[in-house]
Amino acid sequence: MRGSFAVTTTGSDWRQALDQALAGFERNVPGLAFLFASYHYAEAYGDIVEHVGRLLGPEILLGCSGQGVIGTGREIEDEAAISLMALDLPGADLTVVRLNQRDFASTHGPAGWIRRMGIEPPAVNAWVVLADPFTFDVSALIDVLGLAYPGVPVLGGMASAQPGQRGTRLYSGNEVLSEGALVLAVGGGWTVHAVVSQGAEPIGQAWTVTAAEGNVIKTIAGRPALEVLVETISKVPPAARERVSQNLLVGLAMDEYRDEFKRGDFLISNFMGADRATGAIGVGAEVRVGQTVQFQFRDAAAADDELRVMLAGAHETLGSTAAGALLCSCNGRGAGLFGAPDHDATAVAGRFGQLPVAGLFCNGEIGPVGGKNFVHGFTASIAFFVPTHA
Repeated sequence: MRGSFAVTTTGSDWRQALDQALAGFERNVPGLAFLFASYHYAEAYGDIVEHVGRLLGPEILLGCSGQGVIGTGREIEDEAAISLMALDLPGADLTVVRLNQRDFASTHGPAGWIRRMGIEPPAVNAWVVLADPFTFDVSALIDVLGLAYPGVPVLGGMASAQPGQRGTRLYSGNEVLSEGALVLAVGGGWTVHAVVSQGAEPIGQAWTVTAAEGNVIKTIAGRPALEVLVETISKVPPAARERVSQNLLVGLAMDEYRDEFKRGDFLISNFMGADRATGAIGVGAEVRVGQTVQFQFRDAAAADDELRVMLAGAHETLGSTAAGALLCSCNGRGAGLFGAPDHDATAVAGRFGQLPVAGLFCNGEIGPVGGKNFVHGFTASIAFFVPTHA
């Protein structure tokens, strides 16, 4: 079988499981392959990468370790598993750059980063990043890419391992890396369409911040921020009030000049607490005076609803043009949040059918909100690989 495909396999004998899963697929696949292996195979990562490279022979092989892995319509969280996707992207210009934390000390300014990446801005339609969360500052990378390559979306995720452990690994070609980041530039006739579902539902109305310092909101619409928050929760129907108050978040609008705000227009930040004496509240991000905020909450129902709405919009835009999708889901989602396995993967399959999908449960997800790239938590970040005309 030629073209794009994805397979997910389980079993203690990884070699037999992979060979059975790949039976019937062409060797020497064109283009790009993604490989994700759960921490159960930690001792065999090198052998798995070498085996996949020899069996499929992709031009580019990228991947990393995961607490769990994701495939087409399937999420495997508690057992040994491998997810593999090969994408046929004719006309794509694909370049992989390896980075480590030392690069930040030796590379300066947008021009320096363009030289370091070795790619001129017009040649990059999108970036895909896989990184080790313990040795690499992904937020800093996103900042410098935003300066050097303005307007270019960045998607991906941070590798994970056994719960409570470090020891994540990155895969590039036939090598297994213990630090840094892998950055894939997607150019030519292909790009990435982003769906970033932060799992939140707005409550009340949108407000304007009138006094703030750092991550502290002092006043909203000229009133103590805590007073506005209490009033907002009091207007929630009693049956839903506990659901809201136990999962409270704050949405920061990325563009204050919209006539109306909807999901996807806000960067979702944690509610950090309140000072009853001053009426100020703390949030998990920097806030500026004049910024629009709206209180939000997150639970399984809200996360399910938001993802399905966003996928419906993506399908309306893309139709059947996508070659495949990279799904990076927070390790706080999955069965632990939704009460059953396969939630995010089946939501994608519900809209896009048997579209090839591969991914993992991450230590942080990367994706754009309101045209700006961020590292998120509790998010499903999905990169659909599409022709530029889509």
